[in-house]
Amino acid sequence: MAGYRVLLLLSTTLMGMTAAYKHVVFMHGVLAGIEEFTPFVKQLKIDHPGTNVTLIKAYSNLHSLKPLWSQVGTIKAQLTAVMNSNPAGIHLVCFSQGGLICRGLLSVLRHNVDTFIALSCPLAGQYGCEYIYMSYMKKRFPKYVTKHLYKVLYTKAGQDISLGNFWMDPHHLTQYRKYSQFLAVINNDTDKGQSHTYKQNFSHLKKLVLIGGPDDGVITPWQTGHFGMFNSSEAVLPMEDQRWYKEDSFGLRTLNVRKAIKMLTFSGVHHTKWHVNMTIYENGIKPFLT
Repeated sequence: MAGYRVLLLLSTTLMGMTAAYKHVVFMHGVLAGIEEFTPFVKQLKIDHPGTNVTLIKAYSNLHSLKPLWSQVGTIKAQLTAVMNSNPAGIHLVCFSQGGLICRGLLSVLRHNVDTFIALSCPLAGQYGCEYIYMSYMKKRFPKYVTKHLYKVLYTKAGQDISLGNFWMDPHHLTQYRKYSQFLAVINNDTDKGQSHTYKQNFSHLKKLVLIGGPDDGVITPWQTGHFGMFNSSEAVLPMEDQRWYKEDSFGLRTLNVRKAIKMLTFSGVHHTKWHVNMTIYENGIKPFLT
């Protein structure tokens, strides 16, 4: 009888431990799919037994080049269903372009996301050809360099490509504010934004984990993963020096004042390796998924 009671107590304890882990949603990056997060999910199931996981299957591979608002609109229904099934809250882990999609979701939804982990994401935009010189995009714009891309991307046609939605040319801010259909909008950099709603929703996060590193080699500048971005002299200004941070346009300063932002920097990690690097998982992902 005593042995039975010990087993019952152990079983109850373990059930309580597994119930404590929140549902985790993973959003893949550009020109990829759910397979990106296979190593992390496999290890998470071992480390946090009983964790429920959703991998967003929408907009894989070439479909990921579609406009970001279209992607947000479709994925919103999937995320809402997960949130409704988990009233205690969920976690978001988003990679690369997927982090911008998650930013959009967190702006338009009255969500219950506890922690948003942005894994090497161009959160403040992209200004560098490294991002587009990848398979399909390289074929489309073989002759253009960074300084000329605004001529293509800051047009109605350019905004039909996901990259155009978050291209942030610091030398052409007037065109950026006029044409950017996504980044400028969620940053409340244009009159198309919904300042109060976006700010209220985004700042509802309990924790924002920003992960990036100097050897990424793709998102440019790499500090965009920490909400840093170039100024007109192409010096990188940190998050705190950005206009939309100072004015708290979408709630980022609110989160920081609340000490809800955690910035992590890892050296020696190329952009294509963040989601398979187990050191990143151990130190930048797992500790926040409780």
